[in-house]
Amino acid sequence: MTETVIWPAYIDASKSRDEGRRVPMDVAVDSPDAKEIAKAVKQVGYDFEYEADKSYPRSWWEDTGRVTVDADDSKDDVLRAVAAYLDAMRSEG
Repeated sequence: MTETVIWPAYIDASKSRDEGRRVPMDVAVDSPDAKEIAKAVKQVGYDFEYEADKSYPRSWWEDTGRVTVDADDSKDDVLRAVAAYLDAMRSEG
């Protein structure tokens, strides 16, 4: 198992690649938060740990939180799966 850290900036559509977004714009979602990401990770089926008091190093002054995922998939695959599920969760209302 590989440990993958997911910061909200990684899948945030309002962020540029320079600001930390790691997924393409067509996969990214608007302003995700770590709690919402943790919910999506759980629904996708990965083992995870939600840490609310962590700050993304590029914006150290904000406690954005993070989710640490244990998965056999690549980081890119994990990020895309979580972003897609977040989009689906939001579409359902």
